[in-house]
Amino acid sequence: MSPEKNNPQANLSMDVSRRSFMKTSSVVAATMGAVTATADKARAISANEKIRIGFIGPGGRGFGAHVKTLAKLAQEGMPIELASVCDVYSEHRDRAADHIRQQNGNTPSQYEDFRDMIAKEKLDAVCIGTPDHWHAIQAIECMEAGLDVYCEKPMTKTVEESIDVLKVWRKTGRVMQVGVQSTSLPVWGEINKMLREGLLGKVLMYQTEYFRNSAEGQWRYYGLNPKMNPTNINWDLWLGLKDGLAESRPFDREVFAQWRRFWPFGSGMFTDLFVHRTTSMLKATGLRFPGRVTGAGGIFIEYDGREVPDVATVVADFNEGVQGLVTASMASQVTPVNQLIRGHNGSLVLGDEKRRKVKDVNGNEVEISEFQPSNGEQFNKVKFIAERPQVTGNSKLVDQIFSVEPVKDTTYAHFKNWVEAMVAKDPQMCNNAVDLAAAAITTVILGARSYREGKVYHFDSENLTIHEGDSSWAKRWEAKSRLREKPNHIPGWTAGDTGSLLKEPDYMKLGGPWINGKDPGGN
Repeated sequence: MSPEKNNPQANLSMDVSRRSFMKTSSVVAATMGAVTATADKARAISANEKIRIGFIGPGGRGFGAHVKTLAKLAQEGMPIELASVCDVYSEHRDRAADHIRQQNGNTPSQYEDFRDMIAKEKLDAVCIGTPDHWHAIQAIECMEAGLDVYCEKPMTKTVEESIDVLKVWRKTGRVMQVGVQSTSLPVWGEINKMLREGLLGKVLMYQTEYFRNSAEGQWRYYGLNPKMNPTNINWDLWLGLKDGLAESRPFDREVFAQWRRFWPFGSGMFTDLFVHRTTSMLKATGLRFPGRVTGAGGIFIEYDGREVPDVATVVADFNEGVQGLVTASMASQVTPVNQLIRGHNGSLVLGDEKRRKVKDVNGNEVEISEFQPSNGEQFNKVKFIAERPQVTGNSKLVDQIFSVEPVKDTTYAHFKNWVEAMVAKDPQMCNNAVDLAAAAITTVILGARSYREGKVYHFDSENLTIHEGDSSWAKRWEAKSRLREKPNHIPGWTAGDTGSLLKEPDYMKLGGPWINGKDPGGN
C-alpha cells in the first residue's frame, strides 16, 4: 500500500504515516518471499509426493469453489490429487467426480458417509463444504485422524464447538484453513502494521456490513428441483440424527437447499455473511475474542417461513478498549454503511477510486478521480481521514489516500495458501487459521444468541468460557477512569502514548471534592 502520487495532500502528510506504509510494503514483500521460499523448499523435498484430498459435501460452494479451484491448482502443477468425493446427495457426488475426471484425468472414489471415506481412503486432507451443523464434528474427527482440513465458513455452528475445534487444532498441529477468502488480501496485514505503529492513535472502533437485497428473499435463490428427493438423498444422515446434530423431521427440499434460513442448520446472515467482514476486521486490528457482545434485529419483511432475521446488528466490545459493529439488512442494499476503522487521530476508510467526467470553468469536459467508500472485499484504495489539529495537536496530520494491492481471485489465493501451508507443514501459514476463525465465529454467534435470547453475553478469553452479561463490564471501565489510567491498546501496539492521552486544561486544577470546606484549587 503506497500513498497516491497525484494527491497534493500526500506531501503534507505526517512522515510517520508515509514511512509506515512504505515499510509495510517492504515487510509484506519480504514475508511473502519467505513464505514462497519455505513452500518451495518443502515442495522440493517431496517433489514426487502428492497430497491426496477428499471432498465432504461438494454441493454449492463445495463444488463451485472447493472442487473447481483445487482442480485448477492441480492442473497448474500444485502437488495435490483430488482423490475422493463424499456427499449424501448422489447428484452432487456424480457431478464432482465427473468434473475431476474431465479436468484432472483421474476417477475419484465416491462415498455417502465421510467416516467411510476417511477410513478406507489413504487421504492427507479434506475439504468440508457441508451445512454449518456438520462442520465441527467433521473437522475434529478428520484432524484426529491425521488429516489437514479446509473448512468452509463458518468454522462451526456454536461457540462451544469452535472452542472444541481450537483445542483439537492446537493438540494435533494439523494445517486447517477456514474459508473466509477475503483474509487472503494482503491489505489486512498492512493496515494492522499501521494501526500498531500509531497511524490512528488509540484505536476505538471498527464498523462493517454485508447488505443485500432480492426479489424472492435471501437464500431462496437456491433453486429446488424434483431430483432432490429421499431416493437419492440420505436425509437422516444429512440431518445428523445418529450424532445428535438435529431432530428428526420429514424430508423437505426447502430445508435441504435453503438451510441457511433455519436455525438448526445455519444462522442466516450472522454466520453466512457477518463472519466474512468480522474476520477481516479482526485480522486488520489484531483483535481476537470479544469481551462483551450484544445482538439485535428481527424479521421485518421476509415473511416466507424463514426463522433467521432479515435485519440484524452485532456490537462487540473488546478488552483492548475497542468496539466493533457489523450490521446489515437482507432487503435493502444500495445505502450500506461504510467499512472503516476509527481512532482518536483519524480513521481509515475502505474504498475505490472512481473516475467521472465533468465540465471545467471553461465548459470543457474533463475527467476527474474521486474516492468513494466501497463495500465488499474488492477495493483499491484506503483513505486516511484526519481528525482536526485542535484535537490531535499535530497539524501535519491530513487526509491521504493509499493504494491497495488487488487480488483478482481471493478464492483461488485462499486455496493456494492452504496448499502451500500443507506442503510446508506450517499451520500458521494459513491466512485464516483456527485461532482467528474461532474468535470471529464466537463474536457473530454470541450476537445471534443475544438476539434470540434477549441477553448480553460476556466472553472470558483466558478460560474460553461464556457468561451472561452483568454490570462488571461497565464498572471495569469506570474504575479505569476514576484511577486516571492509560488506555488499553490493540495487540502489538508499539506507539507509546501516540494519540492516546487527553490534554489536561489548567482550569481542571480547580476540580475535585471540597474536603472540610477547603478549595482543592488552593483559593
